[in-house]
Amino acid sequence: MEPLFFKPVFQEKIWGGNRLAEVFGFTLPSEKIGEDWAISAHKHGVSLVENGPYKGKNLAQLWSEEKALFDFPTEKEFPLLVKILDAEDDLSVQVHPDDAYGLKHEGELGKTECWYIIDAAPGAEIIYGHHAKTKEEFAQMIEEQKWDELFRRVPVKKGDFFFVPSGTIHAIGAGILILETQQSSDTTYRVYDYDRTDDQGNTRELHIQQSIDVSTIPATYPTPEIKETRKNTSSITTYVQTPFFNVYEWDVKGILELTKQAPYTLMTVIEGAGELVVEGQSYELKPGSSCLLPAQINTWTIQGEVKIIASEPGK
Repeated sequence: MEPLFFKPVFQEKIWGGNRLAEVFGFTLPSEKIGEDWAISAHKHGVSLVENGPYKGKNLAQLWSEEKALFDFPTEKEFPLLVKILDAEDDLSVQVHPDDAYGLKHEGELGKTECWYIIDAAPGAEIIYGHHAKTKEEFAQMIEEQKWDELFRRVPVKKGDFFFVPSGTIHAIGAGILILETQQSSDTTYRVYDYDRTDDQGNTRELHIQQSIDVSTIPATYPTPEIKETRKNTSSITTYVQTPFFNVYEWDVKGILELTKQAPYTLMTVIEGAGELVVEGQSYELKPGSSCLLPAQINTWTIQGEVKIIASEPGK
């Protein structure tokens, strides 16, 4: 069995730029690419397999037709989505619903996500949470546009990690490159978008009532217990383990041997280069490479000097 490598799916955004070409060598279709949907079965951007016997098939097809690849899951949809985001400008301030609200009002799951900061410009910051104590105060501060008083700003640097549960007010700031692991959902409620307009002079839609409905008030800031395990010259960092996903960093310097812990594993190279070795077969790993290790692959080896963010379905 081979790992499934995927072709990037690029998404143009008002806040996007060209860093995905600069950092990962991607050929981009425009100068305003905000997202690479690196591993996705979501209908708004489905990943195509680039290698092996499943070449040309997409991940949604495989989930539906080749259940053995995923150890016969019970979920209707592939549950995870991995993105790389380039924020040349500030993203809108937004919030995502939980599963119950998302299914009832949007017909899809909610979104809990997490961020690994691949790079950040000096002085870069995110919005992570808010200062309102009650729903009434939250709504009033929105009505009065007291954005600086409402939003909680946090400085960030390369290598930081943030867990962003559904209900968390958040925004990625300008100058930040991140890898995002999330539930496979594209439901976003915008609270504030800096009064920006598109090329036609139109402002983007806001979702004030939905944002009031789903935001966690007062805000909470769950802090994952980050653990690092050394394996010779390499290391494995466990960032978060949740019912939705588990996320790790594999920092390989030399050789790192790994064994599967879940039905399938996702991985994206964020830095460096090397090789993935499965059953004696080697596969090139370069910045931006993304693949899925199916259920039939029980062990694998990574060689080189390479940093990878890996994830798997939660338990």
